[in-house]
Amino acid sequence: MDSRPTPIARDLVLVGGGHSHITVLKRFGMKPVPGAQLTLVCRDVHTPYSGMLPGLIAGHYSFDEAHIDLRKLAMFSSARFIHDEVVGLDPDRRELQFSNRPPIRYDLLSLNIGSTPGTGEVPGAGEFAVPVKPISEFLPRWSALLGRVESLDRPPRIAVVGAGAGGVELALSVQRRISDRFASLERSGAPEIHLFGASPTIMPTHSRGARARFRRILAERGVAVHLGSPVSAVVQGGLHTDGGPPARFDEIVWVTNASAAGWLAESGVAVSREGFVLVDETLRSVSHSEVFAAGDIAAVDAHPREKAGVFAVRQGRPLEENLRRSLWGRPLRPFRPQRRFLSLVSTGDRYAVASRGIWSAEGRWAWKWKDWIDRRFMAKYQDLPAMSRPKEFSPEAAIPGVRDIPERDIRCRGCASKVDAVTLAGALGSIRPFWRDDVPAGLATRDDAAILNVPDGKELVQSVDFFPAIVDDPYLFGQIAANHALGDIFAMGAVPQSALAVAGIPFAAADKSEDLLRQMLLGANETFRGVRASLAGGHTSECPELALGFVVNGLADHGTGLSKGGLRQGDALVLTKGLGTGVLFAAEMRLAVKGRWINAAIDSMLQSSQKAAEILRAHGASGCTDITGFGLAGHLVEMLEASSTEAEVDLEALPRLAGASHCLEAGVRSSLYPDNRKVWDRVANGASAPGHTAFPLLFDPQTAGGLLAGIPHGRVADCLSALHAAGYVRAARIGTVRRRRSGSLLSIRNGGIT
Repeated sequence: MDSRPTPIARDLVLVGGGHSHITVLKRFGMKPVPGAQLTLVCRDVHTPYSGMLPGLIAGHYSFDEAHIDLRKLAMFSSARFIHDEVVGLDPDRRELQFSNRPPIRYDLLSLNIGSTPGTGEVPGAGEFAVPVKPISEFLPRWSALLGRVESLDRPPRIAVVGAGAGGVELALSVQRRISDRFASLERSGAPEIHLFGASPTIMPTHSRGARARFRRILAERGVAVHLGSPVSAVVQGGLHTDGGPPARFDEIVWVTNASAAGWLAESGVAVSREGFVLVDETLRSVSHSEVFAAGDIAAVDAHPREKAGVFAVRQGRPLEENLRRSLWGRPLRPFRPQRRFLSLVSTGDRYAVASRGIWSAEGRWAWKWKDWIDRRFMAKYQDLPAMSRPKEFSPEAAIPGVRDIPERDIRCRGCASKVDAVTLAGALGSIRPFWRDDVPAGLATRDDAAILNVPDGKELVQSVDFFPAIVDDPYLFGQIAANHALGDIFAMGAVPQSALAVAGIPFAAADKSEDLLRQMLLGANETFRGVRASLAGGHTSECPELALGFVVNGLADHGTGLSKGGLRQGDALVLTKGLGTGVLFAAEMRLAVKGRWINAAIDSMLQSSQKAAEILRAHGASGCTDITGFGLAGHLVEMLEASSTEAEVDLEALPRLAGASHCLEAGVRSSLYPDNRKVWDRVANGASAPGHTAFPLLFDPQTAGGLLAGIPHGRVADCLSALHAAGYVRAARIGTVRRRRSGSLLSIRNGGIT
């Protein structure tokens, strides 16, 4: 068998991290489909489990206990993760449009995006109410609500609109949380909770016995219930009901039936009257065979059901099976949801009501039962098994599309490994490089080589970088790789002029190769355009994995560029970004990192150092470098040796990316760490390594790291203020440059800089 991974023949794109899709991801991770590229698109990195939301609101669960880390689950499933919001769908082109990135295409699409607030039909509800749907957006709103009610000088009046099971459960949870919070603040009084429902009864889909239990519990807890009172308008500080007087409230929480995203109906995919995707018993769209949907966003025509998390969970396995069958070209199987299901509804205080059919019961045992079920469910997606290595390429074991890719028994090298001309032309068709007069020939003119003009009085500054993909989103990777390559140009005080790309593309079907290349170059071009540099051309090659690099060129006035050898005695060492990308991404490969930490690291890698370089120069920077693969210590030692100085670094002052310290303390290290660590033995003059937890951070390799510069002592405060104001919030003074003596080239302090 060939040692290559199986080439990609079909793209399966999952939009949304709902309860059905987490099942699909887990099961595809346990049993991949050779030849299928899985992509998860979600606007959230952590998805809340709806069953634990009331407990989270009541204060019984922490954030991580009640959320599934989608980035971690995607990594386990070998799925690309695209962190963005879908705003449009073109089913004819099989294309998704986004808020902040170019479109992507799919062969098979599955939608599990939940629902949006059903506030559009009630004037003022969208402006003045706090909607529960989508759940992922409710939590920051809930935190803001808590802050507002805590600032009141009296107990708050809160209205919960919607008297179904969700509204009842939320009203009791809100009451419990605010009561506990007021007690902890030694504030007198209890919140006044009002529950509004349009129907004549609470929880109309539950049994008579369950409804009776909750009527009693609501009365015992002092919750005022207003039934047969549809809300007709919401105003600032209150609401109006049909036939009733206006009522004043400090906060209004909206838990009524939700609606579907508007772009679905605009796409041409068949939808219900309410805008939800119409699917058949196989969960496939009745109008487009390549589109599937599950959970709240789906309307199963043959089996109408209420919008509830239990149905989304139950649809996960049938959806996964039918997506798998569709990839293989096999007949789909119908899914018939259960008519009755166990319902466990909490009352805000570790007490719950259980019901199924006409049976119901209540007690603390029911809460414990619910808690056990919820935690067991979450453990399946939080405690993931170790990832296995990709299997070797075997066309016979892959989906049919792989067998349609022209087989090459021998992989040619040299120029024969290039991406073919048709694929290359397709990828380049959407690239619009920034036009510069001093780059008269290149990609913009489709020439084979670039022509660069160096104006009189200028020097050409040139650097090169190349590495495999650090993230699985090719567009994002293109941005990061370009930003990383520009670091040397900014560190030397130059202005970017142009770049030549070297791109490595894994073997795949021609349209997949074209899309990978296009996405990467679109991302890179966006970064280069942002600094007014021209993407002037490049070269492609087939590689075992996605990779990208650039030769970047910049212009600097003669004799004005910064160098590593410019450090001066007494300079303060200023670092513009946090450290930790190496250990964080090493931890991600071990499924030992939180998705929000990776997101913060990505944000740091995407932050251009152009403005930072300008600020450093404006405040008298002497020497400067960018921190990349050799780590802070490796690059700093290069500066010290070049300038015949030594330095003292304060470990406590090192800025750290979120989660970096946690990963280091857990024993995680980048694969390059051991080699980077050798620099200490070379320059420490026999000094023992400090036991400080931040010490390993000195040797952590960085991607698109910050700038390190020497700044005159008297200008450090102003420099840091300017950096912070420009968005470099982790910029810090980390040490001091000293005159070279016979001791250690690099010495360490554990707190305080002199």
